[in-house]
Amino acid sequence: MIYRSGGELRELFLSYFEGKGSRRYPSFSLRPEDPTILFTIAGMVPFKPFFLGIRTPEVKRATTSQKCVRTNDIDNVGRTARHHTFFEMLGNFSFGDYFKKDAIPWAWEFLTDRIGLDPDRLYATVYLDDDEAADLWHQAVGLPQSRISRLGADDNFWAVGPVGPCGPCSEILYDQGPDFSCGRPDCAPGCSCDRYLEIWNLVFMQYNRNEAGELIPLPKKNIDTGMGLERLSSVVQRVRTDFETDLFSPLIQAAATVTGVSYGVSPRETMALRVIADHLRAVSFMIADGILPANEGRGYVLRRLLRRAVRFGRLLGVSRPFLGDLLPVLVEHMGGVYGELRANRSAVEQVMELEERRFGRTLEQGCALLEEATRSLGTERILSGDVAFELYDTFGFPPELTREICEEQQVTVDLQGFKDAMDRQKERARASSKQRSSSLRGNVYTEMLNEFGKTPFLGYDQESAETSVLALLKDGERVTEANEGDEVEIVLAETPFYAERGGQLGDTGEIRHPGASVIVMNTTYGAGELVIHRGKVDSGALAVGGGVVAAVDGNRRRGIRRHHSATHLIHEALVRRLGVHVRQAGSLVSDESLRFDFTHFEPLRIDDMEAIELFVNEEVMRNTPVTVEITTLDKARDKGAKALFDEKYGDEVRLVAMPGTCAELCGGTHVGATGEIGAVKILREEGIGAGVRRLTAVAGISALRHHQDLSRSVHHLRSMLNVEVEELPLRVEGLQEEIKHLSRALGEARLRGFIAAVPSLMEKAVTVGALSVITGAFDEAEADLLLQVGDRIKRSLSGVVVVLAGRFADRVQFVAMADAEAQAQGAHAGRIVKETVARTGGGGGGKADLAQAGGKQVERTSEALEAVPGIVMALLGA
Repeated sequence: MIYRSGGELRELFLSYFEGKGSRRYPSFSLRPEDPTILFTIAGMVPFKPFFLGIRTPEVKRATTSQKCVRTNDIDNVGRTARHHTFFEMLGNFSFGDYFKKDAIPWAWEFLTDRIGLDPDRLYATVYLDDDEAADLWHQAVGLPQSRISRLGADDNFWAVGPVGPCGPCSEILYDQGPDFSCGRPDCAPGCSCDRYLEIWNLVFMQYNRNEAGELIPLPKKNIDTGMGLERLSSVVQRVRTDFETDLFSPLIQAAATVTGVSYGVSPRETMALRVIADHLRAVSFMIADGILPANEGRGYVLRRLLRRAVRFGRLLGVSRPFLGDLLPVLVEHMGGVYGELRANRSAVEQVMELEERRFGRTLEQGCALLEEATRSLGTERILSGDVAFELYDTFGFPPELTREICEEQQVTVDLQGFKDAMDRQKERARASSKQRSSSLRGNVYTEMLNEFGKTPFLGYDQESAETSVLALLKDGERVTEANEGDEVEIVLAETPFYAERGGQLGDTGEIRHPGASVIVMNTTYGAGELVIHRGKVDSGALAVGGGVVAAVDGNRRRGIRRHHSATHLIHEALVRRLGVHVRQAGSLVSDESLRFDFTHFEPLRIDDMEAIELFVNEEVMRNTPVTVEITTLDKARDKGAKALFDEKYGDEVRLVAMPGTCAELCGGTHVGATGEIGAVKILREEGIGAGVRRLTAVAGISALRHHQDLSRSVHHLRSMLNVEVEELPLRVEGLQEEIKHLSRALGEARLRGFIAAVPSLMEKAVTVGALSVITGAFDEAEADLLLQVGDRIKRSLSGVVVVLAGRFADRVQFVAMADAEAQAQGAHAGRIVKETVARTGGGGGGKADLAQAGGKQVERTSEALEAVPGIVMALLGA
């Protein structure tokens, strides 16, 4: 058998099936379109609609090398020879074209003729009652009956999930020889050891399993095969594990260099290097596909993998961000095949470094808490769920990481207790965010929707319309008439009013007829597509059935249109400037401003915002016509349309485009041409959550008003400081330096005053055992000043515990210190300050030598300090 690299094997596979009439597709994203699946877990996932007959494929035969992520067995990654989170799946697919009689011989031909595997070492398994597959292996291929095994559904019936396409399968096994055997006399195909290694799974996709568990024959029979490139490479390259193939070895060697350890020397170091290499591949490709660290969903998995890699790096002695050092090796070996990795290299590197730094700041604190908690465990060696939850909630430790660390110390984690603590927090969050709602009103809306159907919207083309009143609601109940002063909800036969949706605020305006006028203050959806106009009767009386004129506030609508169209340009500018990982995460469009939330991993620089503003305003000046098209989702995607990820779209979608610039699926109102937007100015950029940023901007008249306000402020400052505008920054810097100098001088003076009190404090020291316990309180003393006073005391004595308090109007700050001799006798600053501050209604803690805490009940400061000697005595057991 000839040695072949992983890259050669990938190309040989794809070329072979191209020769069989298959179209070669590039790997699809790790973020599948299928909302029931978190990641692309197999090569067939992107083709699922074709297997189901929902969509018609462009071709009947396809082949891919698909990047995949599976996370069902993360804890085994690094421990075994072949568990991975990221891997490449070689696959060939038939959409109602060829079936078993072609798929089986072709698989045999590829493995034996093209790759050169020894035919005498190949075995096949088939589903129990799949006589057709068994006959083909024996008669068409020539495999002896003794090397064909029939197995049950657990081994030879494949499904993408609990529901969806499925069918019997046939696995091809390779006998690696006695050296790989478990040694049992009954070791044979089907054994869990590595001797008879499964290398290829041929799935005969014949059914769709519905929610009831029934197997429904698919409209056409399909072929879906999957062969892990890593596993095939290990066989061809004659190595014992996937990690020794050329797909992993460069990464492992790079990780070994960075960490200063050697692969294969010890199980602990070998596992750590494997985990780092595997998880680096996974997180790099996930970030390149636009997934960012978060506390749920795909982002949570990404964060968990990245933090697991970081922790294994820490176990090998690396305390700085290091994954970025390995990224160039990954890009060099895989960037040619997966261009997204090379194109998004900078984003991948930045996200990894930021996340490593964030985790690094909390890892030490969390590990200290965990160490203290495990040290105090009894003989049961069970970590409470509340502690595990505190590690998760405060320090960002995924429960899986806590469990993994605890297992190394033979400690079990109460995962049910963790879940209970999580549920309690969710219940508190739900209770605090509950809004008043009326089941009666909900029933009324549903009733009206069933009665009237959806409200036709006329507002894309007109701002006023003659229509009629279908229903009136007052105080949540249907009425036939509303009089002057009444607050009402109105359902019209059709409306030009846009109901709030997709971030765009609802329209305001007026509903009138010769005898009445209603001022509309907001427009929303009641139930489904039923539009509700909320307003107040300004004059006269309005009755059900009467004809009215519904008129939108045109000036406000035009302001909303300007800002909505501006969000599309800002979205496009962000993607072009920052990378394809940017996705819309929310928006709010009003007549006066816009807010645009987007996924990104760090604050924007000034030059980023200036570039985005320049792009948007240049597009405005081009005065490009804005086009609107009703089309299908597939056609919109073909035109490069952006869409809200995970949004549910119907058979028809509304595509809003600025040709040559951008296109998005959107139901909102927009300008006719970009020139109508006017100038666009970004006001601020801020973070609103993990991996989510927000831009606030103004357009048109709002932008002009902002410029006028800014200009007025600048000229006011110029007058106050008596300098020219261009000299303002220098003058302000000078004032800042002067303030810093005065603040330092004031701080030094206050410190001298506090230190002058040290002799008096030492005279009042309380002796506990062989230790001196010194306490004291100072007004308006921040922690840094207290630390300096405490250090002065520690230098003067040996065997000392110091607890100092800084009192403020609304809070008290505690600092506790214990020198080495005091710690040796059992003193612990963290525990001391925790018990002390509890007496003032606060919390905190820290290490044995130094700790800080803050309380609220300032009046109890003296009482808390008086308790310190007793707290120390209890710790010493005196």
